[in-house]
Amino acid sequence: MTRRLFYLLLVLAMPFAINAQSTPAAPMNLPKDAPVNVSIADAKSGNLLSSEIVIFKSRANGTEFQGLSDSTGKFSLRLPNGTKYDIFILGFHDSTSYNVLDIPALKDNQYYKNPFNVDIQFEQPKSFVLDNCTFETGKATLQPEAYAVVDELVEYLKRKEDEKIELGGHTDNVGKAEANMVLSTNRANTVRAYLLMKGISPDRVTAKGYGMTTPIAENTTAEGRALNRRTEVKIIE
Repeated sequence: MTRRLFYLLLVLAMPFAINAQSTPAAPMNLPKDAPVNVSIADAKSGNLLSSEIVIFKSRANGTEFQGLSDSTGKFSLRLPNGTKYDIFILGFHDSTSYNVLDIPALKDNQYYKNPFNVDIQFEQPKSFVLDNCTFETGKATLQPEAYAVVDELVEYLKRKEDEKIELGGHTDNVGKAEANMVLSTNRANTVRAYLLMKGISPDRVTAKGYGMTTPIAENTTAEGRALNRRTEVKIIE
């Protein structure tokens, strides 16, 4: 009796076994984005660069992905497949186009096992002008619209916590050379004082006035004189 019952149950179970074997396998839950390892170094010295922001902008829809290099000059991220990405290195108030990364589309049950490696050789700018860092005429008092760009410099220095800078004040050639030297020095010191008030260490920022000695444009036009009246940031370390 027991043996007959066993065979009966076996016969009844066979259709279920056959159906189970013929059912298509469920699709694997595979990642559809690609791992990307990034390293960034100075093009001249080869030194790895920390605290650099690298942006990957999708050509498909304009979506941006970004990473911040660590103390070893590296970071990792994942990017959706099936598009090309323009690579930018974010500087102060602008960005530098570097290269293009192509991540081809994946088919079903495909995935990227090995990461894409992006090795960036980047020549760091050694100086830049604080555009729109304007002062009252003949004075060292910042105009209201100037605070936005100086605040950007504060954030830049907080990110680049190992950098030291010189703030250079420059004027046009209107007025006496001695007076312009004093004015440019006072203006550079005004910006320095603001940075220190915002928490930047005093030993990271020096200020120097150059007066009208180093123009970058002709002083014969209003446009040229406006370019010469500037506050310039020089990275010294």
